[in-house]
Amino acid sequence: MICIKTQIPKEICDIDDELKAIYHSQDTVCIWVFRSREDRNNFLDETVGMKKEEREAHYSENYDQQNKKLTRY
Repeated sequence: MICIKTQIPKEICDIDDELKAIYHSQDTVCIWVFRSREDRNNFLDETVGMKKEEREAHYSENYDQQNKKLTRY
């Protein structure tokens, strides 16, 4: 396990861990939030091998019905 100390907004910490998927690149950490564990698991399976931009588009098209936008902190 690798831990990187940072300050995560409370709104993210309050979300059930089983509803989150976390990916990173060299300069960004992305936390995807889902309505169900099944959605999260499907997203993980569907986005294997995708680059960040492809993953963002897939999430927006298939899972982000509430916001219709990605939140950036």
